[in-house]
Amino acid sequence: MQQFFQALTTGLADGSIYASLALALVLIYKATEVINFAQGEMAMFTTYIAYALYTHPHFGHTLPYWWMFAVTLALAFVFGVGLQRVVIRPLERASVLTVVMATIALLVILQGAAEWIWSPELKFFPSPFPTSTWVVGGVHISKQDTGTFGVTLACVLVLWLFFRFTKLGLAMRAGAVNPAAARLLGVRTSWLLALGWGFAAVLGAVSGMMSAPTQFLSPTMMDAVLIFAFAGAILGGLESPVGAVAGGLGIGILLSMLGTYVHAVTPELRLPVALAILLVVLLVRPAGLLGRVVVRRV
Repeated sequence: MQQFFQALTTGLADGSIYASLALALVLIYKATEVINFAQGEMAMFTTYIAYALYTHPHFGHTLPYWWMFAVTLALAFVFGVGLQRVVIRPLERASVLTVVMATIALLVILQGAAEWIWSPELKFFPSPFPTSTWVVGGVHISKQDTGTFGVTLACVLVLWLFFRFTKLGLAMRAGAVNPAAARLLGVRTSWLLALGWGFAAVLGAVSGMMSAPTQFLSPTMMDAVLIFAFAGAILGGLESPVGAVAGGLGIGILLSMLGTYVHAVTPELRLPVALAILLVVLLVRPAGLLGRVVVRRV
């Protein structure tokens, strides 16, 4: 049981990171029906911005971590809105394939820019949580894992409250469900899409800053995380924000349990296992566990 609960806490911490990025993917997909393949690189780039704030001679070691965290989230929001207005908005009448190719191009550009600005070598990224553990009933619970889980889930909860109880959030939901009807009611759907990209960038920044302390900062650090998040989004359903969170948590717990109890599943095999789960879900239930099948008349 000690081994089980330790694997569970680790899985929840990893899964919360996947869940936040999976929710970011779903936010953009529900509004545009396009997968943003640059979501991981956006998260990586904003994490580098946080690193720059941390190491800047005018701010480094004097700017408290949570101030740096908040400033980075604000910059990530502006960054996401700017990308939508500059890159995606001119393509709003283009085909889905064109927009997908644009996000892939954005992926390459952001990764190259990060390597050019900060170099490809690994860098240490600070963690706000101690590396020690709590011992509860013989189970060693990592303070860093607990803090990671708490921060990412708190950000997801705040975003859910925004969409559920604010007029702007309700307008964004209406614009995602039926853009034509929303425009007839006077809703500026173009700016709502930009806000959606901004919130997705914020979620990506959270996942990047929570992930970087455990794997070091590099231009490719979010590549595998994006695949795990994508698997979680598909598992829960690309049409379901709740499903994306549940799917991301489920992927994290499943991979942690397999790594603990199935010795053949080494850390190097975590990515193939996630891809296998993705393939099985697409074959058995393409809409995901909490998604719904949409029938369109053509």
